[in-house]
Amino acid sequence: MTIAQKTSKKQNRIGWTMSGLVILFMLMDSIFKFIQPVEVVEGTVELGYGEHHIMTIGTLGLLSIVMYALPRTSILGAILLTAYFGGAVATHVRLDNPLFTHTLFPVYLAILAWGGLWMRDERLRKFIPLLTK
Repeated sequence: MTIAQKTSKKQNRIGWTMSGLVILFMLMDSIFKFIQPVEVVEGTVELGYGEHHIMTIGTLGLLSIVMYALPRTSILGAILLTAYFGGAVATHVRLDNPLFTHTLFPVYLAILAWGGLWMRDERLRKFIPLLTK
């Protein structure tokens, strides 16, 4: 086994770890939107959405994260997650929520999602070469 192959396995593990954090967070978020405990309903209403929007938001998040988790559709899933996170940022900006804890949290997730995908997907590394030789 060459050093390049070891690096590749390590890079793949790091990528899946980063992606796994996003996947777990989004799965929990979507599942709670389907279960709709009082805290989720109150939080959604505080953000300016009606109770009838909760299932739609949960479905969009779940579909995006499932597509992201599947290697064949991971890039499309990352694009959909980016759109989902963009909506979350817009919501927090509109409400003048704190910048680093609320408004930028979806940006942190997007960085983890794209970074994890970049680490584990050679197609994306070829398309977006961040490191030069």
